Amino acid sequence: MTIGPDGRRRPPTDGLPRTEPMSAIQVHQNAAAKRMLRRLVQGENPPTAPMSIVDRLAGSPYANPMIQVGGVDTSARKTIDFALHLAESMFRYGAGALEVETSIIAITAALGLKNIEVDITNQSVAINYAPRDQTPISLLRVVRSWTNNYAGLAQVHSLVTDIVAGGVGREEAVRRLDEITHSAKPFPRWMVTVAYGVFSAVFVGVLGGGLGASAVAFVSNLLVSLLVRQLGRWRTPDFFITASCSFLVTFIALLLWRFGNPVGIQIPPAIVVVGGILLLLPTGRLVSAVQDAINGFPVTAAGRFLSTMLTFGALVAGIAIGFVVGDMTGMEPIDVTETFPPAYPLWAVIILIAIAVLMIGITEQTSWTLLLPTAAVGVVGYLVLLGGDALGIGARFSPALAAVAIGLLARVVALRMGAPQLVVAVPAALILLPGLTIFRSMYVLTIEESEILIGAGGMLNAGAIVLGVAAGIVLGDTLARPLTRGLSSNERRRARRR
Repeated sequence: MTIGPDGRRRPPTDGLPRTEPMSAIQVHQNAAAKRMLRRLVQGENPPTAPMSIVDRLAGSPYANPMIQVGGVDTSARKTIDFALHLAESMFRYGAGALEVETSIIAITAALGLKNIEVDITNQSVAINYAPRDQTPISLLRVVRSWTNNYAGLAQVHSLVTDIVAGGVGREEAVRRLDEITHSAKPFPRWMVTVAYGVFSAVFVGVLGGGLGASAVAFVSNLLVSLLVRQLGRWRTPDFFITASCSFLVTFIALLLWRFGNPVGIQIPPAIVVVGGILLLLPTGRLVSAVQDAINGFPVTAAGRFLSTMLTFGALVAGIAIGFVVGDMTGMEPIDVTETFPPAYPLWAVIILIAIAVLMIGITEQTSWTLLLPTAAVGVVGYLVLLGGDALGIGARFSPALAAVAIGLLARVVALRMGAPQLVVAVPAALILLPGLTIFRSMYVLTIEESEILIGAGGMLNAGAIVLGVAAGIVLGDTLARPLTRGLSSNERRRARRR
């Protein structure tokens, strides 16, 4: 037995192994092992910590905005009014909810407002500003009208980029936004009317129609444009405007099929109707709806989906009424399974595709500088569509694959040209929509009652293709984000130099 320092007896320790003190390397390794175990058990960030609203800018062209003022802006009401005015303009011009939200967050952060919350629904934008120990401010703006003005949307995008880059203050930004909203559109009405007709004529040629079918499509779409303008003056709801236009196109085609035309050439009505209804399809609205649904804006997406479905309903209702009237006048049965061989060689078809996309850009009021790049993106998408068909991936997946290519290229081209992706993607993707499938399905549903299931299946197939195209555009935009980080930063550096 041994006696310890305190005078107590202790058992001998000679049989116990002696422990050596740890070296510095062992101490470091032990600490590293503890840190690794702590990371495995507990995350680096508290799981219940709220995400900063500025984090919503990650992946957008407005990440890391430059703050122009220190602290809280003393005139926060003016900044919020400007942000709401800008958001309303973007919605009117066709922007998606995510783009509107990131723009609001970016400009309010750049102008010094930190305690901001944004709420976007189908037709309204609300901003709540609640700094500590101050009276909160809540403002709401309702969007009551829409218009085709992609040039204006691109200008608003450029304005937001300049604000985020720190080169434009609030007063200058307000002045520039007023100039954008009050400036004339790039193309006059007569040019838009002619573009409607030219698009239909060249797209009928792409589908396999000859010069006679293209001429009929051109004239019928001129009449459609005049009808749209007149019904708009009468404040007719959009549903009835769309139904009236699709009825007019269908009825003209059926009259020519029933009674012939002055030159005695039989023109299949299907190919004429398709050229007339493609521009009536709500492509931009559908792309924005799918984008909103994917990006976490269910209320806005639901409202846009409902509006899109009503437009599709108006289209098929007008076609159906045209068939009923044609049947009452003794219309001969139509072979809806008829296929149309190419009327022109491939190089000519590619030129027609480029012209068609150019015409779509004019009808959507795209800026002059974006017309040719948009046409190039549309041609690439059409070549991808042909490649998908050649590989045998199916009539449903080929348009979706082409839409992915269009969405990816559209983001790269648009950011390089100082515009949002939607401005390039929507005109370039319109050529992918299944107009022939819609026509054939509606004919079967309306006239051939014994084949109603075939018609319903055709409409479901057309809907799947349309949704696939819209989702493909959004997927392409998402895939292009890592490739365009440098483009957005370069754009902002150019804005600083200005």
